[in-house]
Order: sequence, then structure tokens, then C-alpha cells
Amino acid sequence: MSGDAQARPAGQTPAPLLALRQVSKSFGAVEALVAVDLEVHAHEVVALVGDNGAGKSTLAKVVAGVLTPDAGLVELDGETVQVPTPSAAHALGIATVFQDLALCENLDVTANLFLGRERMAGGLLAEGEMETQTRATLDALNARIPSVRTPLAQLSAGQRQSVAIARTLIGSPRLVVLDEPTAALSVVQTAEVLMHIERLRDLGLGVVLISHNMNDVRAVADRIVVLRHGRNNGTFDAASASYESIIAAITGASHAGARG
Repeated sequence: MSGDAQARPAGQTPAPLLALRQVSKSFGAVEALVAVDLEVHAHEVVALVGDNGAGKSTLAKVVAGVLTPDAGLVELDGETVQVPTPSAAHALGIATVFQDLALCENLDVTANLFLGRERMAGGLLAEGEMETQTRATLDALNARIPSVRTPLAQLSAGQRQSVAIARTLIGSPRLVVLDEPTAALSVVQTAEVLMHIERLRDLGLGVVLISHNMNDVRAVADRIVVLRHGRNNGTFDAASASYESIIAAITGASHAGARG
């Protein structure tokens, strides 16, 4: 991203890290996404909000390579890319944490972070190297997990979310998509996860935060994008937009394109 910005003339706005242009996706007669636009820059948290069925998770799956859009473009740093599979997304620097976390309770923290990406040395697992990187990654997030050898089954829900977020950093991503990361967490656990999101932004990543919790969204987001019935229905500056204006866009009381 920095190299792209340096290559541009002075004063010209750099291309977004991620841009969705007129993306549509249908399932039979159901239009899940209709000509949706979304932009995310490096060092930015963009919250994606909307009622149930608004298309938030479908959009996340398009970015993650789980679903292929019927129409529209996906761009990274201004270049059109194809994201046909989750592996392709990972190769492009896109990491996603869905609500099920995709972690293994019988494995310890280190094994979960490197699951499917294990480091080898001389034909054996490089356990020391992986443990060292796991500790460094958790420290970078300020995650409160005492031992990287702790089995996941012994961790709290909040600590498991910390592990899932830390796992995204193993692949050195540029963009992280988080689908309802604070759902069913306590107040203390939620605060820690929100701190992780802020750390991802501080590390220079672009973050897409999908959430129903407006307090969480307003606490960490730079911009808020509202989806309603699979369509864009407003983009707001998180620092200045009123709660009422965002809710009006979610419920349909205000028209698409409203800005707070």
C-alpha cells in the first residue's frame, strides 16, 4: 500500500486497499447483494452494519473467496483481482474470521495459529519457532493468554476470539474481515477484542468489522457502511454521525447515500 501511494503524484488520493464495485450475488430468486460498493483503506476500520438478511455475511464471504459474485469487481490497491477460493484470498493478503472461528478445541494455542500452515525443520515440526512467533503475535495484539501451550478448550470465549484474530496475522495479511467478533462475549471480553481491532489498524491493516452492536461499532470504526436488503443505504463518519441517523439507514427511514 505504501509503495502504491508513493508512486502516485503528490496530493492524489491513493487507491483503496480493498474496493468492491457494483457487486451483486443472488441465490435463486433471492437477491442477497445488489450493486454493492465498499471501500477500505489501510489503517482504517470500516464497520458493515444492517439488519438480519441485509447481506453482510454474504459480502464477507465474497471478500473471503467463499462465494463468487454474479457481477461486479473486486479490487486490491486499484487492481482488479479474482478471489475464487479462500486459498486465493489468503494469497492476496485477505484474512477472515467467521463466527464459528474454525479452531480446534483439542489443540493448544500454537497449534491453532499454525493449523494447516505448520513450519517444518529437518522433516520435523519446528515447534520452538512456531511457539516464539505465536507469543510475538499475541503480544502484538496485547492478547491476555498466559501460555501458548494452553489447550483451546481451557480458554474463555474472549480468549478464543483472540486466538482466531491472532491466527489471521500468521499469513501477514493486508486486510482482515471480522464477522460478529463480539457476539456472546462478556463486557470485559468485548473490550479486549475491540482493543485487538484497534491494534490491527495500528499495525497498518484494513479491517472490515461486521457487527450488530452499535456501541462496539462506534467505539472502533472510522466509517460505518449500512446495507439494507442487499443494497448500500448510507455511509457515515463514525466520529460525527448520530446514533439516530445510522439506525434510520438500517431501518429504511432514510435513503441510500445519507451521510452523518
